[in-house]
Amino acid sequence: MRVIDLSLPIADGMPVYPGDPEVKVKVAHTYECQSWELRQLSMGSHTGTHVDAPSHMHPGAATLDELPLERFFGASRVVRIEDLAWPECRGLFFIESVGLECFERLAALRPPFVGGELSEELERSLLGIDIITYTGLHGLDRLPVDTDFMFYGFPLRIVSGDGSPVRAVAVVEAEPRKLGVTDSLVR
Repeated sequence: MRVIDLSLPIADGMPVYPGDPEVKVKVAHTYECQSWELRQLSMGSHTGTHVDAPSHMHPGAATLDELPLERFFGASRVVRIEDLAWPECRGLFFIESVGLECFERLAALRPPFVGGELSEELERSLLGIDIITYTGLHGLDRLPVDTDFMFYGFPLRIVSGDGSPVRAVAVVEAEPRKLGVTDSLVR
């Protein structure tokens, strides 16, 4: 089993979407003064690697705290725009930038979540039909193609949350080891 971290590190002054709150990570307590260390965080709910609830772009739609935890993890697969078929009943992740041209296919499949570099129009359309989105993912190119993996991207439990930073993780089953010349089938 391999665990692949797909999350961007949260750091003071990191890049944010134009107009979003600036990220501030400051030391508030130190070992020397309080005998423990503590940081104060200030950032928007769509900072770094994050999940978007339908309420992010649609008034009155589901918020993070209204969605069951099962919506934030599950069997997933990397797909490409040009693939003839995308699998059903899985989260789908794109390594390439995708736009509204993929909406009809995604709407027909109704995946529990979609992730990658999604255009604002595609994200808005997916959230409008209750498909949550993950953006700001890092390292999707390290995921296997044509093989399922388990994805986990749990948000903070923010009341009326429109989005939340997540620690996005893919768990990939190890490929079966091939027997070499010196290996024996019977031990």
